[in-house]
Amino acid sequence: MKIQELSIENRPKVYTLLQRAFPDSTYEALLVQRLHENGRTVHEWVCIHTNKAIAYIAFTPAYNGKEICGLHLAPMAVAPDFQKQGVGSELLRFALRQEAIKNQPLFVLGEPGYYKRFGFEPCKVPICPFDPDNTHFLSMRNSVTASFIVGYEPEFKTAALPPGMQGKKRRKR
Repeated sequence: MKIQELSIENRPKVYTLLQRAFPDSTYEALLVQRLHENGRTVHEWVCIHTNKAIAYIAFTPAYNGKEICGLHLAPMAVAPDFQKQGVGSELLRFALRQEAIKNQPLFVLGEPGYYKRFGFEPCKVPICPFDPDNTHFLSMRNSVTASFIVGYEPEFKTAALPPGMQGKKRRKR
């Protein structure tokens, strides 16, 4: 198993991994594909084993208004046949040591029991627009005291829209 920065050549392998890791959802694969297509800043790493992507992690900017206030960890995926073997934990620990990540405030919307093991803590502020009670929203190195709704790249919302609706506003009736 080799952890490396995601290359353009390995992007299709990651899209396939995301489809396998989230079989009931197209959201994650579409999200990452759109982030790439739109040239967004993504810090991302992939685990390659026998020329297949078996795990993936990405970090994108978190916003307070138009100002970057940290990074969002999303998505993170492990191939079903490699889950529960420590691959995801190893990839996350590796990512947390990387220069672009190690000193940044980090936010994640995920399972608290899992992410607490890596130093993430429940946070009251900022507020996650996808989890208004912040029940599953955690942070690391978060010194925010003022309340605001944390922003995500627009692809996080458009990846959830049906094909043909991206970039189009629904008309109110």
